[in-house]
Amino acid sequence: MRVIATLFMLLVFFFGKSQETTETTFPQDFFGIYTGTLNIYAAKATQEIPMEFHLLPTEINEQYIYKLVYGEGEQRQERDYLLQPKDADLGIYEVDEQNGIILENRVVGNKMYTLFEVQESLLTTFITFEKDHLLFEIVYSDTSKKETSGGQEEDVPVVTSYPISVVQKAYLIKQ
Repeated sequence: MRVIATLFMLLVFFFGKSQETTETTFPQDFFGIYTGTLNIYAAKATQEIPMEFHLLPTEINEQYIYKLVYGEGEQRQERDYLLQPKDADLGIYEVDEQNGIILENRVVGNKMYTLFEVQESLLTTFITFEKDHLLFEIVYSDTSKKETSGGQEEDVPVVTSYPISVVQKAYLIKQ
């Protein structure tokens, strides 16, 4: 019960903090091409690769270019997606990978959150938009390596944790 009360208090705290942010209009206030370096932190190695993030309007109302670019030269990989509102009033958007995969996103203030599972992998993406840059983060966990604890006492719930094995972070400058 204490765990639930603590989680509730954290939600109230963070919700209150999010109300203090400067008013912005998503996605219009963040249109642009952002470039920089993606740092990949894994247990045994760290890697750096060039990265771009494009968020741009299209000719279709309420449909936006959402493009990720990794690497350069012959190693360059472009991922052309579309961003569309599902319920903009609630901050719910969808990233359409244009291959049958659609990922729901939640926008709160200047931050976009995504959580999805694919092939025993749990991925959480955070994109924090600022005036002249953005912070792009992905956290990866192998769901087959989950661990449970708690549940030994009546008022203590069973909690499942997923060890984080890869963190990707990029500080991208708006061009």
